[in-house]
Amino acid sequence: MRQDHIRNFCIVAHIDHGKSTLADRLIELTGTLDKRLMREQVLDTMDLERERGITIKLNAVRMTYHSRDGGIYELNLIDTPGHVDFTYEVSRSLQACEGAILVVDASQGIQAQTISNLFLALDAGLEIIPVLNKIDLPGAEPDRRAQEIHELIGAKPEEILRISAKEGTNVPDLLEAVVRRVPAPRGTAEAPLRALIFDSYYDRYRGAIPSIRVVDGTIRPGMKIAFGAHTEDLYEVDEVGYLQLGHKPAEQVEAGEVGYFVANVRGVRETRPGDTVLDAEHRDVALLPGYRDIKSMVFAGLYPTEPNQFEELRDALAKLQLNDASLHYEPESSVALGFGFRCGFLGLLHMEIVRERLEREFNLDLISTVPNVEYHVHKTDGTMDLVENPSLLPHGSAVDRIEEPYVKARIVAPAEYIGAIMKLGQERRGVYRGMHYVDPTRVDFTWEFPLAEIILDFYDKLKTISRGYASLDYEFLEYRPSDLVKLDMLLNGDAVDAFSVIIHRDKAYEWGKKIAEKLRELIPRQLFEVVIQAAIGTKVIARETIRPLRKNVTAKCYGGDVTRKRKLLEKQKEGKKRMKQVGTVEIPQEAFLAVLQVD
Repeated sequence: MRQDHIRNFCIVAHIDHGKSTLADRLIELTGTLDKRLMREQVLDTMDLERERGITIKLNAVRMTYHSRDGGIYELNLIDTPGHVDFTYEVSRSLQACEGAILVVDASQGIQAQTISNLFLALDAGLEIIPVLNKIDLPGAEPDRRAQEIHELIGAKPEEILRISAKEGTNVPDLLEAVVRRVPAPRGTAEAPLRALIFDSYYDRYRGAIPSIRVVDGTIRPGMKIAFGAHTEDLYEVDEVGYLQLGHKPAEQVEAGEVGYFVANVRGVRETRPGDTVLDAEHRDVALLPGYRDIKSMVFAGLYPTEPNQFEELRDALAKLQLNDASLHYEPESSVALGFGFRCGFLGLLHMEIVRERLEREFNLDLISTVPNVEYHVHKTDGTMDLVENPSLLPHGSAVDRIEEPYVKARIVAPAEYIGAIMKLGQERRGVYRGMHYVDPTRVDFTWEFPLAEIILDFYDKLKTISRGYASLDYEFLEYRPSDLVKLDMLLNGDAVDAFSVIIHRDKAYEWGKKIAEKLRELIPRQLFEVVIQAAIGTKVIARETIRPLRKNVTAKCYGGDVTRKRKLLEKQKEGKKRMKQVGTVEIPQEAFLAVLQVD
């Protein structure tokens, strides 16, 4: 295939705007998959993706298209995840393309993530093909949405294609637009090899298999290659080929093409998205720009409900990490929960997916601690600790200041909810940076939030106050100093480390009071009094008491001197006191889950 007949493109859209359905239609129209094998969301291979209607693991597919002018074109569609947690992977996928189809729902219009992913595509220098999808819906407003797109990127209304991915309406015109408007790749097949890794998949028999876009040169079996991030390790290529809903071996993959290679690489940690694949004999060429290590943003402890499942959980995490290089974990122990693992995730959705996969695929029953972020703790001796577990926070006297991560957030919502969103932003310690009208009825807000304030239930609250119309997107900004304290929950004077949190001083009382009230409802009554306290250091800021179960020890006294009754009650009181000192409070599993749902 000549290079001028290759088109590499992706689809950029907000969640649920029809990206996967459009990919299905393109695959169907180009005859890439037999009609008998066709199914909905064909590029989404995981059950979780189908149930939630989101793309978690990106895919790529090569299609052969016979254009109306008689030419035969090789179209490489590189699918991208839709959620904000996977922004870095999206940016690497965009780097592998020359064009992007911008899909906007004709009934919902432009959302926050549409704008963010569009800016990523523009930064990568991609040709944008704007498309209005779902024009068959009764609530569709194509003219109004076309005007929004025009105001956003300056596209002329006649350039904006109006399609229905579900019905297949005008999708053939979109394929023609891809051929006509997306530029052919530029690269030299004779130059030394430079290929961009945009995804990686682990095969238990063949090791990590990277998906690549060859920028310069050619990759073929028998070649010795190295990776830009660690050029000292060399690998021999066993097989190369292209991606077509599976691996199709070929003789070679040339400049401009998208494919894969097998080189018995140990795991996906070696084949990171954004890294450059080099010829082992020409390692002095310039690496492709934009590579960075993926950093965890949210941390939580995962513990098995049955202590004997610890080994199974360790093996399950090891297997899952083979396919997901962004998952980090290390062993930890908790007084309340026993042995488990401290895990680092890209975001709350990533955490939910990992936990659900562990429970489904490995039959584990898990408890997770309150998700939190990584803090920079500057100590009085001039050193700095990275703390993501509240129990590891140094004593207050040794701490000079604590810095927490801030994110830049974009919220797009109808104008009638401005007041409610401003109130929510202020409650979450947000720094308001301005707003502008996307169109006469909708507003685009810019905020700066502490990441800790938005990882738990911010998105749910935002959807509730806007009746589901608001959308959120955010990106990491920087670390800033804050007045943070460690809040402990004590049961009869003993701290339960699973309930400990690092929180802003102004919010500590409110959080501690809510947790104490929740625990009072959920912990069953004991034969002795149970005191629940929320404390910052030695200062108790909230308290609840669970009354003891009492046996009527005076029932056998039929009258007589009152001192007999008093004597029995005093004896009971002494017994209760002794029991309180040696008795342990059983905390039900629901209590740990309830902490995650404090509103």
